Amino acid sequence: MSNRSCLTIILAAGEGTRMKSALPKVLHKVAGLEMLGHVIKSARSSGSDEIALVLGHGADRVSAAADSLGAGTAISTFLQQKQLGTADAVLAARPALEKKFDDILVLFGDAPLIRPEALGDMRMALAQGAQVAVMGFRTQTPHGYGRLLEDGGALVGIREEKDCSDEQRRITFCNGGAMALSGAHALELLHQIGNDNAKGEYYLTDIVAIAAAAGLDVRAVEADEEDALGVNNRAELARAETIWQNRRREELMLAGVTMLAPDSVYLAHDTEIGADAVIEPNVFFGPGVKVAEGALIRAFSHLEDAHVATGAQVGPYARLRPGAKVMENAKIGNFCEIKKSRIGEGAKVPHLSYVGDADVGAGANIGAGTITCNYDGFGKHRTEIGDNAFVGTNSSLVAPIRIGAGAYVASGSVVTQDVPDDALAFGRARQSTREGRGRQLRERLRKLAGK
Repeated sequence: MSNRSCLTIILAAGEGTRMKSALPKVLHKVAGLEMLGHVIKSARSSGSDEIALVLGHGADRVSAAADSLGAGTAISTFLQQKQLGTADAVLAARPALEKKFDDILVLFGDAPLIRPEALGDMRMALAQGAQVAVMGFRTQTPHGYGRLLEDGGALVGIREEKDCSDEQRRITFCNGGAMALSGAHALELLHQIGNDNAKGEYYLTDIVAIAAAAGLDVRAVEADEEDALGVNNRAELARAETIWQNRRREELMLAGVTMLAPDSVYLAHDTEIGADAVIEPNVFFGPGVKVAEGALIRAFSHLEDAHVATGAQVGPYARLRPGAKVMENAKIGNFCEIKKSRIGEGAKVPHLSYVGDADVGAGANIGAGTITCNYDGFGKHRTEIGDNAFVGTNSSLVAPIRIGAGAYVASGSVVTQDVPDDALAFGRARQSTREGRGRQLRERLRKLAGK
């Protein structure tokens, strides 16, 4: 198929009012990525040369979201002026159809689980001589789905359930929605679709009977039921999320990642985890996370737009915010928050610390309760901590500031000036002890409290 050109038309014009949301349906997210984004990714992976996006409700927002999905296959947008059915929506992309692609894929923007392999199977059917290929799936609970009608192995029609005879309702081979058309026949077949139905709309599914009646090769291509799942409400969105997560967890585990309690690990659409990494229970990965081989992410940690290098440890109960980079064999312990900071090779932030807008050198140790005071109410400032520096517990480093290589900061210090390499800095008041004054203070406070 590598020498066959392909256009993918994605229908994203439906309002989806059952989502009970002002957000266009196709922009609701699965694994941190808009449903439309999942469909676009599958189209690109299946070899599409161009993508035509047909818009309706929320067109500006949907178009902007498509533009933000990054470089790759060219995306053009078309507006369906009136909601006159799926065939009318496809014809809204006429300028793209007229470019005479070999293969035309028609997908729905609210079906985020469709995989490139399913699209590849439909394109293969076209390469083998079919003019129309429809994705179908088998289920023991076909209620609500259109049925695929076959005759001698050829697909001859798609019948909506309300129009099925009793015998046809017993068919378990159902319409999966996605369709592939031969570019040489697509426009001709689309123009033959009429609107002689109760709604006066033009249904893309009618193309099957039209093509079959014309003696063209029409085939059903079987896929998993999950690939066909369309999302129309929040319950179905949650189901899609569950299916996607299960798929991706299995892929990662088969690639060598250990997950002690897979069902409790939440992955983003672009999470990357290397072989021999270990992920403990209840870990959340937001978008943009890369975890290298052999790293350990301990329980109840939250990572977003962060990189964890080989042999590093994070958690338990740690938060890596955007821009966090934990280098080889470094350790981020419990109840630590790292933001826009590089934690050098072998460095340790063992517990109860906030490190933001900082560079922590190799082998440095950041004591419990240490914070980088990076914000002055107007702007963020950086902290630099040199290799093998030691910052004592309960220290506040007021940025901008540099703690030199090999330097020591005494526990309980508030450091406002740079500390040279190998220096020892005290930033705390001298202790004063008054004998007996503790008892006097306690008695005075008791009287004031009336006790």
